[in-house]
Amino acid sequence: MSRPKRVSAEAVAPFVYDADVPGPIDWPTLFGNGRPVEIEVGYGKGMFLSNAGTACPEVNFFGVEVERKFFYVAADRLASRNLTNVRACCADAKALLRDRVADASVQTVHVYFPDPWWKRRHHKRRLFTPDFAETCVRILIPGGQLSLATDVEDYFHMVRETMAPVTAMTEVPPPAATEGKHDLDYLTNFERKFRIEGRPIYRVAYEKRAA
Repeated sequence: MSRPKRVSAEAVAPFVYDADVPGPIDWPTLFGNGRPVEIEVGYGKGMFLSNAGTACPEVNFFGVEVERKFFYVAADRLASRNLTNVRACCADAKALLRDRVADASVQTVHVYFPDPWWKRRHHKRRLFTPDFAETCVRILIPGGQLSLATDVEDYFHMVRETMAPVTAMTEVPPPAATEGKHDLDYLTNFERKFRIEGRPIYRVAYEKRAA
């Protein structure tokens, strides 16, 4: 797939992470500082990364998205806003977090509106599994959080069932939803669409217990 002709490849380069580079991700080297790191899994067109990166310049944000067409859109958005505290990556998030992210190195993991993979034979493709939950436990710092939002009630309950036996995490009140002040003032494009349509959105958050 060719890259959209919007922002030059040279302009985008500082805002992306090449998943083909071997070895663990070194956050201070990647961002050039030791600020806290938050990861978004499945960033789509990059609305959350753009909004969060703008609102919280004291935090580094790292996004992982498997769809290359969305990766291009998000990377262009980051470059056009010159969000030097954000990096976008195109990769399988489960594998990248499992194999490339160091223990206790992440402040928050954000998962917003993951694909539910409705058919039973496709459930193995779902992002949220016991293995993914354990990966989140490992990479989060003590007191770090896992935050999830979905419009699928069954998925919401599945996540809570998956997390129930994970004793290293405790459920905490999720961040309250805020009314969008403008068309881009939402977590994601999906949240904007669903809230305009009046669909319920289910939110849950977990905090890693201190050792």
